[in-house]
Amino acid sequence: MCADYTPSRSDQIEQHFAVRSPQFDLPPEAWPGYMAPIIRASHDVPGELEVAPACFGMVPHWADMKLARQTYNARTETVAQKPSFRNAWKRKQFCIIPAGNFFEPCYETGKPIRWRIERADGMPAAIAGIWEFRPQDLLLSFSMLTINADGHPLMQRFHKPDDEKRMVMILDPDQYHGWLNGSLVGEEDLFQQYPAERLMAVADPLPPRVKK
Repeated sequence: MCADYTPSRSDQIEQHFAVRSPQFDLPPEAWPGYMAPIIRASHDVPGELEVAPACFGMVPHWADMKLARQTYNARTETVAQKPSFRNAWKRKQFCIIPAGNFFEPCYETGKPIRWRIERADGMPAAIAGIWEFRPQDLLLSFSMLTINADGHPLMQRFHKPDDEKRMVMILDPDQYHGWLNGSLVGEEDLFQQYPAERLMAVADPLPPRVKK
């Protein structure tokens, strides 16, 4: 599960994904309901990619914006059946969420401490996602895909001890285009845990709230 992450900057997106990224005035950290950049197939130029601002948390045309607080992650095992996600999945509305890092709670001290997780090489993490468009207010929204993380040397450290261990689905560069055009969706190798040795994690607690 991931409910908090740092979107990649426009210059990082252009350098790593080789796609032009406008300078968006978006929050530096993304929570459900916040706007953040996604990469998807261009609707204007066939064969090209585009970067667009979208709401973190899927909001179909029939839903209220509050649903974004519950639909920011989609399980790969059930994404094709869940009402909030199945239209996007059926229509192959796939995207990449470029992230500098993402955050998860660690309970090893007995209390939830926020940890920051990122690629060990410093490159953006390309998180697999799906997107939806709500025509009545032109809202683009997205959800991150998650996979089971049982036994993962790093990700099993996060969330409550009795909770199912899960992690976002991170793509390698040679999978980007195949994911976005849907040609790799049937490949079992696509839905694999990202190697622990290619990730790093450090404690990064939220700052204390300032009383007003």
